[in-house]
Amino acid sequence: MTKRVAVIGAGPSGLAQLRAFQSAAQKGAAIPEIVCFEKQDNWGGLWNYTWRTGLDEYGEPVHGSMYRYLWSNGPKEGLEFADYTFEEHFGKQIGSYPPRAVLFDYIEGRVKRAGVRPWIRFRTPVRHVACDAATGRFTVTAHDLKNDHAYSEEFDHVVVASGHFSTPNVPGFPGFDTFNGRILHAHDFRDAREFAGRDILIVGTSYSAEDIGSQCWKYGCKSVTVSHRTAAMGYDWPENWKEVPLLEKVEGNTATFRDGTSTHVDAIILCTGYLHHFPFLPDGLRLKTKNRLATANLYKGVVWAANPKLFYLGMQDQWYTFNMFDAQAWYVRDVILGRLDIPGTEAERLADAAAREAAEDALEDSYGAIAYQGAYVQELIDLTDYPSFDIPGSNAAFYEWKKHKIKNIMTFRDNAYRSVMTGTMAPLHHTPWKDALEDSMESYLRN
Repeated sequence: MTKRVAVIGAGPSGLAQLRAFQSAAQKGAAIPEIVCFEKQDNWGGLWNYTWRTGLDEYGEPVHGSMYRYLWSNGPKEGLEFADYTFEEHFGKQIGSYPPRAVLFDYIEGRVKRAGVRPWIRFRTPVRHVACDAATGRFTVTAHDLKNDHAYSEEFDHVVVASGHFSTPNVPGFPGFDTFNGRILHAHDFRDAREFAGRDILIVGTSYSAEDIGSQCWKYGCKSVTVSHRTAAMGYDWPENWKEVPLLEKVEGNTATFRDGTSTHVDAIILCTGYLHHFPFLPDGLRLKTKNRLATANLYKGVVWAANPKLFYLGMQDQWYTFNMFDAQAWYVRDVILGRLDIPGTEAERLADAAAREAAEDALEDSYGAIAYQGAYVQELIDLTDYPSFDIPGSNAAFYEWKKHKIKNIMTFRDNAYRSVMTGTMAPLHHTPWKDALEDSMESYLRN
């Protein structure tokens, strides 16, 4: 095969694409030449922790939003690879809420075994992608940072797997310019111990707000105030935690909210979400969508409707993660290999995307959203040779997770679930989450 495929990003989505092609080759198929461009110095995407914030040593925007002491905020039973289980990797079943180092080791284990690292060009961000209307081929311009060398190569297909949780959405509020404390976005949060003994204000009600507030509480902050724009999260928070309406202004160290109340704050953490940001793509190729389950302009959630030789992985809001990226990557692989046909007109492809958006808009609650995304994963799996697994069982784990959070937001990680891949029940972790201050793999895997 003489085709060439560019994969942009070596995080969980990009690695899923590499593994998909390697799986086909392992079964005797002829596959294209795969070139993966990764701006960081290692694979893993957001799971590749760095202490750096702002710009890295090459002047590139730091990709990572990962912080020390992060533990999975959803059960691992909902993200387990169907072709590489936790038991296979660790030699035993482990707890349901692993910390970052454990999940990174698991992600890395599969691609190490697959032997795809030579396909990746590390420290090589993509600067520009153009498509020649006459030939249908893409010109990818990349920058080898270590050798400070920019170059261009041609490809038949491009897979964008650069993620959408690395470019922060940063609003401003009156008084920020004279605030007598630290203001940062969740993207730049690295260590909860920095805020020990301090009154912190969190703006936003995303998972970042929930988890960063919990981390700061766990490591000894004085108080947590969470400001919401539309509705409070509504969990049964600890005594030193309160939820208030949207921030209106800051004067000195006093934050005032829409209901007229005010409080003293030492630091403000903006948990205000991320942008789908692809500066290397021109308008005709660039995805513009909100963070939702049904992304705009993508057939089957992955094929760029205006040019079906371009694909996007992992661009949805997510309940499912790793195994959904796999389902998408296997589907994209089979389209590229000519095993699957897609509608021949842009209008047909756009109609599929619009129908998915309408179905999402009709959902009534988060339980419906979980089932919706589970059905999407099943739809893609049914079209390829990716190992099928118990989607209803995975949905059930997510439902139980939500109930455990409602019961006690500070103890939900102390529960365990059954693997839908192996049928094995996870053990309860040896230490309650609130008391487990060490997040190393050695500490977590200790019997």
